Amino acid sequence: MTYIPDEDLFLHAYHYDLPPELIAQRPVDGIDRHQSRLMVYDVKTDTVTHDHFFNLPKYLPENSLIVFNQSKVFPSRLLGNKASGGKAELFFLSHEKNGEGFYPCLLKTRSKKSIGDEFIFADGLKVQVGSLNNDGTFGVKADLPSQYENLLSYLEKNALIPIPPYIRKGESDDEDKKNYQTVYSKETGSVAAPTAGLHFTNELLGKLKDHKIDQAFVTLHVGLGTFKPVTVDHLKDHVMHSEEYFVDSENLNKIQRSKNIFAVGTTSLRVLESSYGKDIKAGEHYKTQIFLHPGIDVKSVSGLITNFHLPESTLLMLVSALVGRKKTLELYELAVKERYRFFSYGDAMLILR
Repeated sequence: MTYIPDEDLFLHAYHYDLPPELIAQRPVDGIDRHQSRLMVYDVKTDTVTHDHFFNLPKYLPENSLIVFNQSKVFPSRLLGNKASGGKAELFFLSHEKNGEGFYPCLLKTRSKKSIGDEFIFADGLKVQVGSLNNDGTFGVKADLPSQYENLLSYLEKNALIPIPPYIRKGESDDEDKKNYQTVYSKETGSVAAPTAGLHFTNELLGKLKDHKIDQAFVTLHVGLGTFKPVTVDHLKDHVMHSEEYFVDSENLNKIQRSKNIFAVGTTSLRVLESSYGKDIKAGEHYKTQIFLHPGIDVKSVSGLITNFHLPESTLLMLVSALVGRKKTLELYELAVKERYRFFSYGDAMLILR
């Protein structure tokens, strides 16, 4: 661990001012998402270049490896009613049952929630509360209508894509089903997109191959914990959320052989850094609670492709672990000045180390 100034360990030190109009409400182009802007920061030369994302390959050296998180977002937000009356909103955190046989979820109603409460949603789906958890989540049983094979098939037809509240107040539409998903998504399980990957198109993936830049894929399902606000004043008191990840044999071999790796997004970096130097087994599921911030040496990558993140977020702290807190805030101040678009549907940054 490297030396870290005391001020870098306080939450307020990661605040910055952002004009609301710079929060992107839609992708720059729903078809050619690689048209978004790209800020390139070279750590060694301390230089900034302003470009477009479709020019990404020219900044990555030949024979390097770019690592993506191939997790797929599933529609998870349902609007319905309590059986006894009153509106209800249900947010499934997983389409699979937990060890107790319940589906984990968030539940929003005006009235107090109790075990046994029943709710009704589209097509006659009946949901009953089975557990109340200390973290504010719930476990529910779902009585599926007969025409659906499983909960996921029901959600695919009837649920809404869960976009963050800073995008159109969390109200998604049909365009988000296409836009809030990476083109290479494969493994269903996320309730939030690994948004750095939203900039990639199939055309750009082909261009990377033409430049002799190999590609590997890991899977880490993004949960609400990724966006959970830090509520403590000192970073040492923050308890990081837990996430599961796995890597298949083909991709694990690529990662273990490569000496020049670039992570696409904070979730990919969390996988790479969590598994770095460890004898992990292909296909096995591992848990990580890694918290990357200034003072933590990031050893697994030569660079990071990422979006511009919320003030005082663990994602902003992760970027600061790579380039330092002061430099990160300096780059964000420049991004505001240059009118970059922020957050999930916004522009991108490439950090070269």
